[in-house]
Amino acid sequence: MARPITITVNGDKHSLEVEPRLLLVHFIRERLRLTGTHIGCDTTHCGACTVLLDGVPVKSCTVLAVQADGRQVTTVESLAVGGLHPIQEGFKQEHGLQCGFCTPGMMMSSFALLQEKPDPTEDEIRWALSGNICRCTGYMNIVKSVRYAAQKMKAAAAVPVEAGARS
Repeated sequence: MARPITITVNGDKHSLEVEPRLLLVHFIRERLRLTGTHIGCDTTHCGACTVLLDGVPVKSCTVLAVQADGRQVTTVESLAVGGLHPIQEGFKQEHGLQCGFCTPGMMMSSFALLQEKPDPTEDEIRWALSGNICRCTGYMNIVKSVRYAAQKMKAAAAVPVEAGARS
């Protein structure tokens, strides 16, 4: 029996009926057609499906869509509004991706980390990404990518607003 839910995804409210057993990852990919979130292992081991649920990284392959009813979901698509986000730019500049399969989950875990800790240490970055598996890069470039993003975001935050300019 389908159940009505309302979920805000990347700032857009969606009210749909879903089967109670529908996983959040399938809701995002199939019902909303946001395919940036990848499906990897379906067991929470790989982290490719990581999204933010009320700002907290979760593996959407083990969260039911009904559990997200009334909540905020943020996917990798939210990063590229008005150009590359510093996290995306970091992954590009520092070669933090190869096949790209783990990248959306890595980026969302990185985004959550940088919201909480704008200038994380290497150990903090590695801990934040510990639930995400990459089979291609060996992680060093991913860590460098997150450091790049942190520095870029810190520099952007330090730029003073010009006198008379409106935000």
